Amino acid sequence: MTGFRHVALFTWIEGTTTAQAEEVAARLRDLPGVIPEIRAYSVGPDAGINPGSADFAIVADFADRDAYLAYRDNPTHRAVVEGMKPLIASRAAVQYEL
Repeated sequence: MTGFRHVALFTWIEGTTTAQAEEVAARLRDLPGVIPEIRAYSVGPDAGINPGSADFAIVADFADRDAYLAYRDNPTHRAVVEGMKPLIASRAAVQYEL
């Protein structure tokens, strides 16, 4: 496969409920139906197997860097990100060529 991948890892603030995390996941899972540049999209909570892991992950694949930038800057995506911000204690992300 060739393309471009975006991976984001989140740790929620203390007190974030399962319902809040599930709402974030649901809003994120709606994005492939709204943003045609998304080639593949996977989101979910940490499985809880290893200590020290982030709480939540997003893995998104795109045809190329420009498709990723269209996703990043899409108003619907930006609205989801803004809604997540109050719940985020930390975030790490990486983008790379496939």
